[in-house]
Amino acid sequence: MKRFKKIVAVALAAVMTASLAGCGNTNGSSVQAGGSSGDKAITIGVAQLMTHPAMDAALKGFKDALQAEGFEEGKNINYDIQNAQGDQANCITIANTFANKKPDLILAIATPVAQSVVKVITDTPVLVTAVTDPAEAKLVKDNQAPGANVSGTSDKTPVKQQMELLKEIAPQAKTIGLMYTSSETNSQIQIKWAKEVCDEIGLGYQEFTISNSNEIQQVAQSMVGKVDAVYIPTDNMLASGMKTVSAVVTGAKLPLIVGEVGPVENGGLCTVGINYEKLGYQTGLMAAKVLRGEAQIGEMPIEYQEDYDISYNGEVAKQLGITLPDRILAGEDVSAR
Repeated sequence: MKRFKKIVAVALAAVMTASLAGCGNTNGSSVQAGGSSGDKAITIGVAQLMTHPAMDAALKGFKDALQAEGFEEGKNINYDIQNAQGDQANCITIANTFANKKPDLILAIATPVAQSVVKVITDTPVLVTAVTDPAEAKLVKDNQAPGANVSGTSDKTPVKQQMELLKEIAPQAKTIGLMYTSSETNSQIQIKWAKEVCDEIGLGYQEFTISNSNEIQQVAQSMVGKVDAVYIPTDNMLASGMKTVSAVVTGAKLPLIVGEVGPVENGGLCTVGINYEKLGYQTGLMAAKVLRGEAQIGEMPIEYQEDYDISYNGEVAKQLGITLPDRILAGEDVSAR
């Protein structure tokens, strides 16, 4: 009899152990450190506006951060990457696709595609990046207290530092050509800031806008003879056409200051700006917290990059006959890449 009781006790202990092991995650929604709950891999839906050096870098940084946090692609996390190729209709299609697929989290890269996603998806966490002002773009209620299901990182450009850099490099410049895409919200915001800085530091300016890529060369040519230097913010369409812009303005000996390192590689003279890979990494760390249930996305303030990178194009400086200040030369010469 004693032997029978002992066997029953052992059996009950085994059953209780198995039951407790099965109760480790009762709702199936939290993510274990470094992985997903149970055997189900996490799915991240990525909505990217277009193939673009800055956006590609942001995605790389995002994935690298999650990898560092233990989310290993192909093992416990998968990425469903959709690229709108710069087409607004595709942005809407991607948003509707993810609304149906219901991934665990969505990363939206750049304002137009983020706006499409946020408009239709209200029950899935959404992180945005490469967006200048999420509140201004109507993606969140407030940048400090986003609310709902959206947060992320801003690529707010240090416009004041960029314009001061332009004045330092081209002290003889009196009038600046502000070139941007009229339909891009990010660009409109940055140009507003640029005009305010120009007024503050005593620079005149003229605005030159494009509405499609076919206008880039013509508008660039229209600046020659009217301005002494050119400023282009982090503008998606112009970033793709930077080589065309540079061929015109650099050929006319006009210094070209841009919003980030990608356009510097393609013909801009220099910038002090956002590092999009670092920005993406910052967004990925936010994603890890959301996936693990360590933070509620609507309570996470929009984050900003605090350190900016200085980069210049040595070949362009040579074409212009400009000797750059030592503090710029201490940055990275991207023409050597």
